[in-house]
Amino acid sequence: MEGKVVSFMVSTTGQPAGYVSKNLRVDGLTMVDSKWCTTAEGMRIWPCSSCIKTSGRKGRAEERWLFLDPSLPIAKKSLKGRGSLKTLISGHHGTQVLVSIDCSSDTASGKTNMAIDPRYRSQVGLEKASQYLGQRSFLDPSHQWDDRLHKDSFGVNKKQAPAWVNGGCVGMAPDFSKKGAFSWNNLIARYVKDGKSEKALHHFQEMQQQGIIPDKFTFIWVIKACTALTAIQKGQIVHAQIIQHGYESDIFVASCLIRMYGKCGKVENALRVLYNTPARDVVCWSAAISALVKCGQGEQALRLFLQMQQEGLEPDSITFVAALNACTSVSSLPMGRHVHAQIIQKGHQSEVMVGSCLVDMYAKCGNIEEARKIFDRMPVRTVVSWNAIIVGYAKCAQGKMALELFQRMQQEVKPDNVTFLGVLNACASLISPEEGRYIHAQINQSWCNQDIAVHNCLMDMYSKCGYIEDASTVFNRMLTQDVVSWNTMIVGYAKCGQGEKALQLFRLMQQEEVEPNRVTFVGLLNACSSILALEDGKSIHQLIIETNYGLDEVVGSCLVDMYCKCGSVEDASRVFNNMAKVDVISWNTMIAGYARCGQGTQALEMFQQMQKEGVKPDSLTFVAALNACADLAALEDGRRVHWQVIQHGFEADVVVGSSLINMYTKCGNVEGASKVFTNMSMRDVICWNSMIVGYVKCNQGDKALELFKKMQQEHVETTCTTFVGVLNACASVAALEEGKRVHAQVTARGFDSDIIVANCLIDMYSKCGSITDACKVFNGMLIHDVFSWNAILGGFAMHGRAKEAFQTFEKLSREGVEMDAITFVCLLSACSHGGLVDEGLFYFESLSPIYGISATMEHHSCLIDLLGRAGFLVEAEVALEEISCQPIASVYMALLGACRMYENLEMGKRVALKLLKFYPDNVSSYVLLANIYAEAGDWSSKARIQQMRNERHVYKYPGCTWIEVDGKVHTFVVGDKEHPRLSEILAELNRLFKEMQAAGYVPHRRLILHDIEEEGRDHSLTYHSEKLAIAFGLISTSPGTPLRIFKNLRVCVDCHTATKFISKLAGRELVVRDGKRFHHFSDGICSCGDCW
Repeated sequence: MEGKVVSFMVSTTGQPAGYVSKNLRVDGLTMVDSKWCTTAEGMRIWPCSSCIKTSGRKGRAEERWLFLDPSLPIAKKSLKGRGSLKTLISGHHGTQVLVSIDCSSDTASGKTNMAIDPRYRSQVGLEKASQYLGQRSFLDPSHQWDDRLHKDSFGVNKKQAPAWVNGGCVGMAPDFSKKGAFSWNNLIARYVKDGKSEKALHHFQEMQQQGIIPDKFTFIWVIKACTALTAIQKGQIVHAQIIQHGYESDIFVASCLIRMYGKCGKVENALRVLYNTPARDVVCWSAAISALVKCGQGEQALRLFLQMQQEGLEPDSITFVAALNACTSVSSLPMGRHVHAQIIQKGHQSEVMVGSCLVDMYAKCGNIEEARKIFDRMPVRTVVSWNAIIVGYAKCAQGKMALELFQRMQQEVKPDNVTFLGVLNACASLISPEEGRYIHAQINQSWCNQDIAVHNCLMDMYSKCGYIEDASTVFNRMLTQDVVSWNTMIVGYAKCGQGEKALQLFRLMQQEEVEPNRVTFVGLLNACSSILALEDGKSIHQLIIETNYGLDEVVGSCLVDMYCKCGSVEDASRVFNNMAKVDVISWNTMIAGYARCGQGTQALEMFQQMQKEGVKPDSLTFVAALNACADLAALEDGRRVHWQVIQHGFEADVVVGSSLINMYTKCGNVEGASKVFTNMSMRDVICWNSMIVGYVKCNQGDKALELFKKMQQEHVETTCTTFVGVLNACASVAALEEGKRVHAQVTARGFDSDIIVANCLIDMYSKCGSITDACKVFNGMLIHDVFSWNAILGGFAMHGRAKEAFQTFEKLSREGVEMDAITFVCLLSACSHGGLVDEGLFYFESLSPIYGISATMEHHSCLIDLLGRAGFLVEAEVALEEISCQPIASVYMALLGACRMYENLEMGKRVALKLLKFYPDNVSSYVLLANIYAEAGDWSSKARIQQMRNERHVYKYPGCTWIEVDGKVHTFVVGDKEHPRLSEILAELNRLFKEMQAAGYVPHRRLILHDIEEEGRDHSLTYHSEKLAIAFGLISTSPGTPLRIFKNLRVCVDCHTATKFISKLAGRELVVRDGKRFHHFSDGICSCGDCW
């Protein structure tokens, strides 16, 4: 097909002018739903706004295809029916009939007769007509031209050649040398209506060059052309000519000028035109109000709306629509209600356009209930009305209702592109890919299947639902892509964690010479952040500078964020300092970046500097500042920020509240966190999760479990994060039965497939003494990450199963999983607890050369513990001295514990004095050194160390042991006298003590660290907390039931020996977890092999 189809219109006798037939086919042209049609080649045809009325005999139907572009070759429409049917091929907008086709077929030949206006017969025209009609038509130049059909519907003599016909079937050039302003106006108007505003301005210039004086109608169309092109400079030149010709007071010209200035963002000029128009009517006022709204000045638009009424003008429906849009733009529900009241007073509430805007205003202002009431009361609802309520529900996060209304809508009207945009956004918010696929199928069957905006929304929906490959399929099948299409895919890849593909797509975008914009760079920078691609980020930064986006505030903030996340806080600071304008978002990004990079002090300094420069903090500012305080454990700074939160009115913000809870718990002030939580007027699941996790961090797992039960009682929906916190709480207090109940809930909710939750289940079962259940969870997982392997490896190490730990490590190596530092901490711990010195030394020395992992303090601590437990104290002390940097307290503690175990007093003193020097607040150093002196009988030195501890206000947490019986945790301390069943417990202990002595048990009196008599020493050993817990378990459970005992400190030698005797005498399996590992006692033997 030659020529580009721009528009057509069909008029049928018996229907009013402007009637558009549906589902018409003309040689591959199809029009659907009175909107547009496509050719077989995929070209679009849009309907005209008017048509020529045709005349015909009674009972005869005549249809006209009016093509906007006369360069289109002749087309014909096959018509069925009796009698003579004529189809007219027309010129521009029906103002010139070029060809008359008699569609009454010759019964003999079946061919169609056609006549061409004799004045426009040419060889070119006949050839093009013949080429298009092919063998189905017979072209007879002698066929008579029907002059009846030249009636002028526009006051133009149809027998004169139309000014705009310049090609196609005509084959002759127009001559405007003798035309007046009227003909030029028609030409310019047609080009503007056809979207060819550039040509319209060209002909306006040509008109003036020929000395034709423009009238007000000329200026109206020329200003409309400038508006369409947002050509402000040309528009201002035309405005000057309007003033020169004296048309500036014309209300029609003025309203067009106002619209032009408004669309071009020149609000001051638009208002100047309004106020300089002496007889300004409601049309001018409405245009000015709409212009202000389009320029984002909704508040000023509303002031203009009120001023208009003060001057005595009554608003019409267009004015009310503009005012409602202004209310929507500034989210002013009270003003919206005021405008609504006026609409009712003036009687405009039944108008479809006004009603639709009311629905849209209430929905976007957050009152979806009122929007629904208005919608339900509307007597007539168009597609615009349905779109307003559907989009409103989607934006109010009620996607389910939006989809229900979409189903209802299709019973009344057919959806358009705006409808599909709304329901696709609803699917995205619901993360409902199946509904999205159903909508996608409907789009493919509608006229919207070529709409770029709809396809962009489809890609966005799929990517937000996690189906980025489906989004990619939509993208690849698009005939044309705009910059939004590319941006949608780049942002989608970045959000789905596929930053590499986002960068690859951008390179392809550059090859296609698509100009990137702000959204492109934001997506690319997020992609670099997600994969920590610092060098790619720097390249994008250079391109941003070259494309003049370097001064953009949003792009600048994303640059700062990218550099911070990639660990280059210096570059982030440099970008921040070079930004021309720094808003609160930029400050927030920099403060959060410092906090994220472990530079909390600088973050708080930025927070203070921000306020000094007069920038008002928002909720995200306080979140970043509180995170900095939490990382620094700076309680006093956190309290000051908390006070500012209250002053700025953000104490009710749930995100800020969660950050406050996190800050207080990380600073060790769980009471402050609990107070914040209790005082919150509204708590979401994030607040509950923060408080549960806070209790766990502060070693108050029992309170975390109580809060979890309360959370369920208040019917707060739990998330994966909730269960992670609760499982950690179960692990911290060794609540196995509660952990199993939580596991059942996890399975019921379908969270057992979440790898993070599954890893927590492994850790919980391991720490609760059930390594068998931990293995079941691990073996049932479909995929494992390095954390899964570390969890099960650490479980085996904790339970002293070195053999299983090595088997797991070998399997981990075979599967090619990338190991981390924690992997080897677990492995070295297994060697330490199993007494495997050679193996431990091998893996420690292989860390860097074989596995590429630098040894951390935790690795050194494991090595020294390994050597110390095995009695290699000298080698352990040498290893301590060879550490290049200052060792942490746990490294000294490992060697000090070994010195006590092997009674090496001199080395113990040396190590303890170093520990006291570098860590004077570490309570364990005082306790261990005092115990070493006591075991050596040096009571005066022990008293001196205790006095030093008291003077420095370093206090020791008492040793305690707990046991879970029938879902309740019972806690004991040494010499406990508070338990309600104390007398039964003591009686059981006395019985056990006598049987153990008869079986050969001898108390380890060396462990009595007080200067007391011999008899009192035995009594003291008898009432250690773990013995009390074991006795309580024996009298509270059925014979043969395994007991699980948990202690916060390392189990002493006497209790370890006594537990072996009790396991044999009572015929019970006793699982004891101390501060270091698990001990499985059975039939008088411990799994640790007496090495712990």
